[in-house]
Amino acid sequence: MSEVEFDMKPVEKKPSRKYRKGSKYDVILGAFMAGEDKLVRVTVEGKDGNYLRTQLNKRIEAKGLKAKTSVVNGVLYLEKS
Repeated sequence: MSEVEFDMKPVEKKPSRKYRKGSKYDVILGAFMAGEDKLVRVTVEGKDGNYLRTQLNKRIEAKGLKAKTSVVNGVLYLEKS
């Protein structure tokens, strides 16, 4: 077997995880919440509805917004609740 070089140092605690302060999808939610429509269809070039749902749900939860997402036939819909 070959030997492995490594370095080990004692620490007091693990560092906290760094989170992004925002998302490129925040503009979608901001425009939707500022608008008067209760239900909209959202498309983003190169992204499918299920991917968008995942990303927007994360931002909706993080921001505490009263909105919900759904995907029908691969298309994302945003609805104010």
